[in-house]
Amino acid sequence: MQVKQLQAFTVVAGLTPLLALPTISWAASTTVANPTALPQCMNNTAFFDPTLPPSIDLPAGFKASVFASGLNMPTGIAFLGNSQSFQVFVLESGHGIPSVCNDQSLQPGGTFAPNNPFTPDILVYNQNGRLIRGPLGKPTPSGGGFQPEGPAIDIGFVNGFTGGRLFATDSNQSTHGGGQNNSSRIVTVNPMTGQVMPFITDLPTGDHPTEQLAFKGGWIYWSQGSTTNSGVVGLDNNNGANQSDIPCQDITLSKNVFISSLGPPEIATSGYSPFKVQQPGATIPAFFNSFTGKVRQGVCDGAILRAQLSNPTNIQAFSWGYRNPYAIRFPPHDHPLAGGILAGEDGADERGARPSNNAPDMLQLGR
Repeated sequence: MQVKQLQAFTVVAGLTPLLALPTISWAASTTVANPTALPQCMNNTAFFDPTLPPSIDLPAGFKASVFASGLNMPTGIAFLGNSQSFQVFVLESGHGIPSVCNDQSLQPGGTFAPNNPFTPDILVYNQNGRLIRGPLGKPTPSGGGFQPEGPAIDIGFVNGFTGGRLFATDSNQSTHGGGQNNSSRIVTVNPMTGQVMPFITDLPTGDHPTEQLAFKGGWIYWSQGSTTNSGVVGLDNNNGANQSDIPCQDITLSKNVFISSLGPPEIATSGYSPFKVQQPGATIPAFFNSFTGKVRQGVCDGAILRAQLSNPTNIQAFSWGYRNPYAIRFPPHDHPLAGGILAGEDGADERGARPSNNAPDMLQLGR
């Protein structure tokens, strides 16, 4: 699709003033025709303009209204302030699934055009939905902004509503893309100027990059998606160019190899191995990155990782064994699940050399 614009809706509880809940926002997509559509994409348009109820189903006592519209693929949101005066930071992800129709380099003005809809940025709104700053963090030829391919996934203040450092995640490969392995990062963003500074770099990147953030006890936690669909690099991973998955502990491979093409010649690959590499029964060391040929302590994928805010080189695997633990949140401190972390996991797709039919999405508890 040529340009995907999103509306952010405000949801408020229709209760008595003393019991009114804080404002909650989420996004619903609206795709519109782009007057600067690329010639090869002129007919690639769709119109999705949801009305408020009944198109949006709400619990009894709630109502929805448009907070902001005209957004380009937002993926992250953070709030700063209190119920009387607050700012809303919206992260626009940039280039997502590879397509000539959302290739940032083909847009008028090129990749580094300040209004390119397919590069990441941050927009800042006040509590009335008025844009007060942005776009912030747009990629530049000299760096200092987000990476141009994207996607950028999440943003968050260390101290929540009260602020502190603003963190974000980005990558430079586009989802299911290729050519920029190990490009995922955790960065800090100046909330006024938009200057982007690397915090942790060279994180695994493939079908899924570094994704959502959470903070607790002096640590930054993040979801690190798998680089492949189901543990095997295949032709569906940029024709085999994506890096292989990285285990969080020593593993011994099965005797199986997985066929991408019957050829001739036949192409088969072992799990957790580079494309075309067959090593049935081999032991893969914990944190071994076959792309670099090195072990980097604490860095693996299909996992929830964490690092000390005061020492980002101290990276640890908190839990692993996921396919893509996209969404992460901590249970309340007084909840029976306290001490763990909840992860919304995306199930495997029916594709590639090791497809999974009807794989469910799951809510997991990591400890």
